[in-house]
Amino acid sequence: MMTEKVTHPSAAETRARLGAQMRTRVPAETHAELNTTGRPDPVQVLADETPSRLQELVPLRHSRMLTSPFAFFRGGAGVMAGDLARQPNTGLTAQLCGDAHLSNFGMFASPERHLLFDVNDFDETLPGPWEWDVKRLAASLAVAARQNGYADKQARKIVLAAVRRYQLAMHAFAELGNLAVWYARVDVDELQAELGADLSKTMSKRLDRTVKKARGRDHLRSLNKLTAVVDGRRRFVADPPLLVPLSQVVTDRSEEEAAAQVKGMVRQYSGTLPPGPRELVRSYDFVDMARKVVGVGSVGTRCWVILLIGRDENDPLFLQVKEAGASALAPFLPRANSGSQGVRVVTGQRIMQATSDIFLGSQTVVGIDGVSRDFYLRQLQDWKGSLPVEAMIPKGMRLYGELCAWTLARAHARSGDRIAIASYLGHDDAFAHAVEAFAQAYADLNEQDYARFAAVARRDLFLGRPHPDAPSDATPEPLTQS
Repeated sequence: MMTEKVTHPSAAETRARLGAQMRTRVPAETHAELNTTGRPDPVQVLADETPSRLQELVPLRHSRMLTSPFAFFRGGAGVMAGDLARQPNTGLTAQLCGDAHLSNFGMFASPERHLLFDVNDFDETLPGPWEWDVKRLAASLAVAARQNGYADKQARKIVLAAVRRYQLAMHAFAELGNLAVWYARVDVDELQAELGADLSKTMSKRLDRTVKKARGRDHLRSLNKLTAVVDGRRRFVADPPLLVPLSQVVTDRSEEEAAAQVKGMVRQYSGTLPPGPRELVRSYDFVDMARKVVGVGSVGTRCWVILLIGRDENDPLFLQVKEAGASALAPFLPRANSGSQGVRVVTGQRIMQATSDIFLGSQTVVGIDGVSRDFYLRQLQDWKGSLPVEAMIPKGMRLYGELCAWTLARAHARSGDRIAIASYLGHDDAFAHAVEAFAQAYADLNEQDYARFAAVARRDLFLGRPHPDAPSDATPEPLTQS
């Protein structure tokens, strides 16, 4: 008796079907929406972030955000996190950068001493809807293009090209095996060779200078730039408020007691590293420590740099110890991290980056105020570099946006269901046009938020002194937690 053969769908077919089903439930066109219903005051969102920060640095954070709408956008990850949570959600998740704007991509050295390009900031990383990162990147392109004075048509083309690159890259990764996806990376030397014909002489020279500058950012450069020999001992040179040595920060105990605590912390941290890097860290001796200001949105969080010396002074190692607070995305995701925030950052970075710093680790530390805080550690400078957004011409930003989009797709493909995401995206341009429309609408909203922020600043609050143009009868609006 003949029996009919039953054919079962493959795992890949099942995953592709899932993506198609989600597109039916949440059509690609709906991503053009920018729902602001119930949106809180963006200034109040920023106010709610200040109590946990070093209060003397809060004015510096806000002054940096006042520099431009793009700088405000960079510092407003918490503002946009709430906005993204109000938009359509595909239900397909990946490990998110959480703050995937243009300036959070860049170059760094791999352990094999190759110069790579990748996502380089993970303070807000969490698993979540993959499209949140895409929309953050697209909006940053729209904001940056406006700031650089590009024509509206040029700005739209730049955003469209980036979203389409993400779409095409995800389809390409969906066709690859798991190992091939995991090994994919952007080698900067190979990238320069590939871009050759697409770059003008000016753009090519600018890229060459950026690459050369990145390779010059090593520990010896930091040694000469940040430290000096004082009374026969190597010390960090004070440059307040940007760099403040340990001796000027600690007032409730002797410098020797504080140094002993730091040494203990470094040893505990080294114990969290794998064999090899653990022994390497322990082969160095502690010399000095200083508080350092970094970034825009991060200003006010606790960040330290530690100088360690190996066989002699020509063998330094600088570690950055950066506070890890809760992700800005956490209030809007159902399964947000509730453990060590340092572990959260390290885990997200190792998942998303093609290769990570061998010194990347985490540690929980009880501060001089008796409060327990989570930190993550990495090298301060190791061929790190980025292209200046404000100096890009339209063609350069388009190429750079596409590079960031490909990199983001690869990072998502490592943790998310790349086949389902590719199926959701489809091969048409509906998603790209929708996200481009969202990005332009969000750039409008960001300009309104920036104007609101600047108006409050003019009435004496962020910078701690009245703005010269403020009317004498203006009533300051306090930036405090509500």
